[in-house]
Amino acid sequence: MKVVALLLAVSLCVTARSQNTINAYKYVLVPKRFDFLKADNQYGLNTYSKALLADVGFTAFLTDEMLPAELAGNKCNALKMELEEKNSMFATGLTLVLKDCLGNVVYRGKEGKSREKDWAASYSEALRNAFASLSAAQYKYDSALAAPATPAAVNVAPVVVAAATPAISTENKDVLYAQPTATGYQLIDTSPKKVMTLLKTSQQDTFIADDGDVKGIVFKRNGEWFFEYYKEDKHASRKLNIKF
Repeated sequence: MKVVALLLAVSLCVTARSQNTINAYKYVLVPKRFDFLKADNQYGLNTYSKALLADVGFTAFLTDEMLPAELAGNKCNALKMELEEKNSMFATGLTLVLKDCLGNVVYRGKEGKSREKDWAASYSEALRNAFASLSAAQYKYDSALAAPATPAAVNVAPVVVAAATPAISTENKDVLYAQPTATGYQLIDTSPKKVMTLLKTSQQDTFIADDGDVKGIVFKRNGEWFFEYYKEDKHASRKLNIKF
């Protein structure tokens, strides 16, 4: 019965979609050179971007700067800043884009424009205007977004495996980094590549899990994380090395 309850919970929840929020991120990485320019920090746009991000509340770094340990060890803790250029005969247009480490767009602002004729002045004004919508978004880092929540829709009972039916057990020694999402986490390897989606449940340290091949649960037991699932009607268990 408990296995049936698990599979039912999985079927109800796997359609949930993760939606990142800028408030889940403390850091932003700014490139040394934007794609549409020919030199590092041309017109001072990169250092100006870092300053504007700091004004909004982010902790920003240029990619060639020394990074704090929690960021240097896992770049998925930061958003990556990009600028999209759209110029016309009479105006310079820049759009601010923030992406996660997988390249997913977390934030896209409104286009900032300038009609200044001088390139340096035009790019600077367009950049400042591009940040107006981010300022209006009232960003505030919230570490609670990474904490387990308790949605009312899901109630998963702990899975008990009978001794007569031993599980196939394997161990994953590769580190998987837990990147917070609105509904739980996505696990990222060092590539970085997304390898699994975790959805929060009403049980602490228990998640609905989907690795793209099979669905099951990820839970913590005796200080270690396990992924348990059924494949070809056989129960299997895999130890995971997750860093939150």
